[in-house]
Amino acid sequence: MTPFATSQPRTCQPTSSALPAGNPSRGTRRDWLALALLMFPVLLVAVDNTALTFALPAIAGALNTSGVELLWVVDAYPLVLAGLLVAMGSLGDRIGRRRLLIIGSIGFAAVSAATAFASNAGWLIAGRAALGFFGAMLMPSTLSLIRNIFPDPNRRRLAIAIWAAGFSGGAVLGPVFGGWLVEQFWWGAVLLVAVPIMLPLLILGPAFIPESRDPSPGKVDAPSILLSLFTMAPVVYGIKEFATEGPGAAGLGTIAFGVLMGTVFVHRQQRLPSPLLDLSLFRNRVFSMAITANVLALFSFNGFILFLAQHLQLIEGMSPSAAGMAMIPALVATIVAGLAAVPAVRKIRPGFVVAAGLAMSAAGYSLVTFGSHAGGPSLLLAALLVLALGVGTAETISNDLILGSAPPEKSGPAAAISETGYEVGALLGTAILGSILTASYQHNLRLPAGITEAAPASGTVHAGETLAGAMELAARLPQPLADAVRQAAAAAFDSGVHITAAIGLVLMATAAVLAAVVLRSVPKADG
Repeated sequence: MTPFATSQPRTCQPTSSALPAGNPSRGTRRDWLALALLMFPVLLVAVDNTALTFALPAIAGALNTSGVELLWVVDAYPLVLAGLLVAMGSLGDRIGRRRLLIIGSIGFAAVSAATAFASNAGWLIAGRAALGFFGAMLMPSTLSLIRNIFPDPNRRRLAIAIWAAGFSGGAVLGPVFGGWLVEQFWWGAVLLVAVPIMLPLLILGPAFIPESRDPSPGKVDAPSILLSLFTMAPVVYGIKEFATEGPGAAGLGTIAFGVLMGTVFVHRQQRLPSPLLDLSLFRNRVFSMAITANVLALFSFNGFILFLAQHLQLIEGMSPSAAGMAMIPALVATIVAGLAAVPAVRKIRPGFVVAAGLAMSAAGYSLVTFGSHAGGPSLLLAALLVLALGVGTAETISNDLILGSAPPEKSGPAAAISETGYEVGALLGTAILGSILTASYQHNLRLPAGITEAAPASGTVHAGETLAGAMELAARLPQPLADAVRQAAAAAFDSGVHITAAIGLVLMATAAVLAAVVLRSVPKADG
């Protein structure tokens, strides 16, 4: 049985109120309608990962945030989300995945509405963390329900391709919506839009999505949940401190604490009869490499969007909606690449398809690393297009490899780990690349003389912390001092972009080689 030919349905059975996922009496149209409804939370979570990226300049101006606060506005959401995905997947096994999906949808919409009116950075960061809590209820349910609804491997593969295209496409669609909403309304509209997006699922989901749960679930281990959070949060915080402040006791100490908690977490999972995270899945090389491909694909994608959004608006002077529209070709490319990868694995070994996708991501980063950004946004947008093609290709097939390589009785934990990989990749992309970019900007910024006399001291401080702060300062200065500040800020920012792009290039190229080697034995998919 090859990973691409696994056809047994998962062991988690539907409740008596719904027909089994593979029951012939359930029409194909009903299956695809259920998938369409499941795409709403997928799109929402993906959009929320990147929508605020294009609103960051507006948030920085409205709430007077520092560079570190801006990064936490972005990272608080995926940090909590990634830390709770496995735990929420386990909870869905017990109370019902559809039920958890509905609870999460209601909570996500309510918190989004409240956070949209945040008056300070602390409120916004706390709201983003709460959104991560309810978002963690959404994602484990979607992929697990898809596995139940589509037990046939060919239909499941196409459904997963649509799911993956929705997730990666939503990452690009987020800035498009975010840019337009910020320009037409205010930055809070980016969060408020979650309410209408969730309505179709809340209205039609209970009728068309079959309920399912594990008939023999293990106990929920609260210490494991806390250990997973105590692993991720300190590590991410330490990375931020290390990147912005340099080597120091605070950064290194928190990273060491996170690693220690991670070690305790792993040992605890190995002793528990019903672990929160089934580590035995990682003994399968195909499974582990596919997870790695997922993490690195989202790492590169979200890290790229983070600096591209700021470059287009603050350096190129594009409006939020124009900058978002400029990224639409990448959205289309992601979806097309994901769907095209499905028939490709019938003729080409899946490992080589994943490797080709990662290699395309490396090629996109190489354009940024070795190219000049002075000639307008064309080079960066072309690089995003190449990167989007690679991400769409790699993550679609890697997801199918993840589910197909896991035993049927462990498909639920495999789905949760897959989604955790998505969020960890998104988190690390913004945390690591964003922190390095911020540190490089602050280190290389050389403001012209005369700033102190022409502007308040607070404006100079914010200019030294963020690109948005520098552009805001320049808007209050007379010429030619204003242009000198803009040029200095742009040069410092682009120097950081070159560094982060070089890191992305090395990571993607290495991952492409590993995927080609490790996954080379996986056979082509059955027709």
